[in-house]
Amino acid sequence: VQLQASGGGLVQAGGSLRLSCAASGRTFSRNGMGWFRQAPGKEREFVAAISWNGGTTYYQNSVKGRFTISRDNAKNTMYLQMNSLKPEDTAVYYCAADMVRKEYEAEPTIYEFDYWGQGTQVTVSS
Repeated sequence: VQLQASGGGLVQAGGSLRLSCAASGRTFSRNGMGWFRQAPGKEREFVAAISWNGGTTYYQNSVKGRFTISRDNAKNTMYLQMNSLKPEDTAVYYCAADMVRKEYEAEPTIYEFDYWGQGTQVTVSS
């Protein structure tokens, strides 16, 4: 089972990036999934989560209105569209899959996710 995150890069403040998370080895179409990020010297933090069918989403307050999480179960892929990027969004972004929960009513923690991608670097210059 593998989650492959991609789409990171260097962008100027105010710019956009679209991250992808492709799953292989099994389908995650009935599992909640999420994005986390980790900046240098900081702990990994929650960014966004999406229910198994994409019907409900949950965001960290600092990215609400700028980031959009989505998924395409036919392609076994999850996305994170990031607009109006800020220097404080600079981090390694990780995708993750939850083998227990299908959806979220509160901000999930890293401990609720069982599979993790390798991370993709996002750098926002000022």
